[in-house]
Amino acid sequence: MQKNQKTMKSFKFTINGNKYATDIISVEDTHVEIEVNGTPYKIEVEKELKTTKTPKLVRPVAVPSTDAHPAVAKTSSPTAPKGAGAIKSPLPGVILEVLVREGDPVKLGQRLLVLEAMKMENNIEADKAGKVLQIHKAKGDAVMEGDVLITIGE
Repeated sequence: MQKNQKTMKSFKFTINGNKYATDIISVEDTHVEIEVNGTPYKIEVEKELKTTKTPKLVRPVAVPSTDAHPAVAKTSSPTAPKGAGAIKSPLPGVILEVLVREGDPVKLGQRLLVLEAMKMENNIEADKAGKVLQIHKAKGDAVMEGDVLITIGE
């Protein structure tokens, strides 16, 4: 091993009052070459050293029910059996206004409520025609992304 080879890492230790300057010269599988206070050593570790990687946070893509064009229903299709559908919050925010009441008939694309998220007002629209079965949030409520806001059914 040449002395002028670039080292991977340098460490300074004090053990029982003695100072040690340590350079890791190379790491290959379980074999490590180090230099302690200028003296080279070849050591073998018991298990293979692996370079650690920073973990990546992987989140599933959230597709809010309000992203669809009003002509495209997400909670039901014309040939599917009819049932209740949930209108979910596309973003975290605060409910500014609820424009429907339980029992109201709604049309596809009708504005149901207004959600303030990131200092912007977002219209939340019906993605299916039917009747408002239940309103889960009220004006002033804080909501998280994916929270069920309104249930629409037959």
